[in-house]
Amino acid sequence: MNEKLKTLELILKSYEKALIAYSGGIDSLFLLKVAHKILGKRVIALTAVSPSYPSYELESAQEAVKAIGVEHIIVSSHELEKNEYRENRGDRCYFCKTELYDLCLKEAHKRDIPLVLNGTNLDDLGDYRPGLKAAEEKFIKSPLVEAGFTKSDIRQSAKELGMKEWNKPALACLSSRFPPGTEVTPERLARIDRIESGLMNLGFKQFRVRFHEPIARIEVHPDEMSQILNPETRTKVSRLCQENGFLYTALDLEGYKMGSVNQVLFQIK
Repeated sequence: MNEKLKTLELILKSYEKALIAYSGGIDSLFLLKVAHKILGKRVIALTAVSPSYPSYELESAQEAVKAIGVEHIIVSSHELEKNEYRENRGDRCYFCKTELYDLCLKEAHKRDIPLVLNGTNLDDLGDYRPGLKAAEEKFIKSPLVEAGFTKSDIRQSAKELGMKEWNKPALACLSSRFPPGTEVTPERLARIDRIESGLMNLGFKQFRVRFHEPIARIEVHPDEMSQILNPETRTKVSRLCQENGFLYTALDLEGYKMGSVNQVLFQIK
């Protein structure tokens, strides 16, 4: 067992009970896996769903938790009712995470669970993530940070534990597809969700559909670039975007980049 995993287990052993905010991504899933080993039924998972949660991810998220054997609570999140969230002025994630952690704390209180954990890792601390402030304000613990895990460490450790999801593509809410200053609405989120669901059905693994009305800017992993340029696939993708209200479909030649819409925010600053 690697040293960081040993450290993580020692941290988790110090907890009596815990609720983990589980997004469906590998970070919180890995934490859930290790926590279950240490705490057994004294750990539960909570996933908050809303129009910003990719519909095509929910089933696999549920299956992954079921395979571990952890109780999984799914609740509705209402961040879109907040004007500050919809306005998307650069700090949108703060209001989303505040809503999420309030839901987690409410459920934890009902079950007499003293701690709420998240899957934040060291790499997250170097990125622009307003949601980290919400975690600090709500006293949410980040055991992966405490144990010194980077994203790469998590994937490697998950692989060593035999987790089939160890190399799962990064997961982010659909609102991350909107450049700062572009309003986020349920109708716009549904359009993006339908297109991304279509891309998954076409066999793509790592992708994002960025909202630049009237343009849908598509990012795919560089290894999948030839696939999307196949004439038949290209026609299907273009038609899919048109059916969901976009006049033009653009392919980003640089490929998938995490947080690429934040470039607009940095240019404004």
